[in-house]
Amino acid sequence: MNLIERKIRDGAFAIGYNLTDQTDDAAVRDLIGRLRPVHCGKNLIRIGGDADGGYLLPNDFDGVEYCFSPGVGAMADFESHLATLNIKSFLADHSVNSPPIAKPEFTFDKKFLGAIDSETSFTLKSWRDKYLAANIHDLLLEMDIEGSEYEVILSTPSDTLTDFRVMVIEFHSLDKIFDPFAYAVIETCFEKILRHFHVAHIHPNNCCGSVRRRGIEVPRIMEFTFYNKNRVRKTKYREDFPHILDRDNTSRKRPLHLPKCWYS
Repeated sequence: MNLIERKIRDGAFAIGYNLTDQTDDAAVRDLIGRLRPVHCGKNLIRIGGDADGGYLLPNDFDGVEYCFSPGVGAMADFESHLATLNIKSFLADHSVNSPPIAKPEFTFDKKFLGAIDSETSFTLKSWRDKYLAANIHDLLLEMDIEGSEYEVILSTPSDTLTDFRVMVIEFHSLDKIFDPFAYAVIETCFEKILRHFHVAHIHPNNCCGSVRRRGIEVPRIMEFTFYNKNRVRKTKYREDFPHILDRDNTSRKRPLHLPKCWYS
């Protein structure tokens, strides 16, 4: 970095902006290629409502008894739908005192999900082990925790992650993939998941739009559905985007479909 570049960066930083180098296009395209969704032999069905809080999952629920669902919002359509399938849900969020509705299938903890155990937070492993014996597997995870998903995934032992048959995770700040420091965190997080899971579906949240650079478009927030590889015999790439069951998260913003660079 030369003197002029340093002065520009220091000046921008002084007024609240951070100028950084950018991730190489090849690295971004490589990660996007590894995240290309595949058909895993099971059709996708929609669990939850027809807007925010509804997700597409492989239709493979036989033997699934429990879901872990951190991040409690104003509705519990997803967990209520699971209850009709005889699947119990563990919910957690320190920012609220209870779920929006009470059901016998719901168990609530007033804690955040994070990377450490404390008075206000616990790890995914600690939460799972609090309620279930070690020999119980084939769980569901539905996680929308406003950016803390990265620390949770990176701090969770792989043998805890593989207890889940399906994981639905909303990833935030994906536009930061163009920042080399953030790219390293995001790439490591996804690589850890991809060791044991296929990407079965991706749905952009249309609340916050996307960023574009030289033919690469990245929605800022996207919902990923991961399917445990031990449930899959063969795969083929998906190109049915938007899926017929996809719905906009909010009607107040323009529709946002998965950009073609993510699946073709």
